[in-house]
Amino acid sequence: MKLLVAPIGCALLLMVAADKTKLTVKANPVMAFSPARIVASGELSGGANDDQQYYCPSVEWEWGDGTKSQESADCEPFEAGKSEIKRHFVAEHTYRLEGEQTVTGQQPDYRDFRIQLRLKKSGKVIMSGSTTVKIKPEMDSIAASRRP
Repeated sequence: MKLLVAPIGCALLLMVAADKTKLTVKANPVMAFSPARIVASGELSGGANDDQQYYCPSVEWEWGDGTKSQESADCEPFEAGKSEIKRHFVAEHTYRLEGEQTVTGQQPDYRDFRIQLRLKKSGKVIMSGSTTVKIKPEMDSIAASRRP
């Protein structure tokens, strides 16, 4: 949050400008057959490049299948006007789903998995974003389940 001061005649107008920082999460591909290798990326946009709040966060990816990935960097101490925030985050994950025949003998549909990216400082979430991928169980296990 930033404080803006604007002169208006003899008075000063104080305004609070909201932080416009935003985290966008994307996945590629967004739809696949298992085993599916998905590359997820997060892009931090807006705000200042030297915003201490977003400097050197730990990164947590939650894949929606009960697993998480975490990373943290060993950063130099923050220096105003010199230190820059990281704006791009990338991770990959492989979904492995076995097919199960439905009661009618049809192939199972795609399953949705919500991928969440959380940026944290001192264990607290400072920014988060998510996207969804659709994964269909692997065809070999479906065919095998139909064999006598």
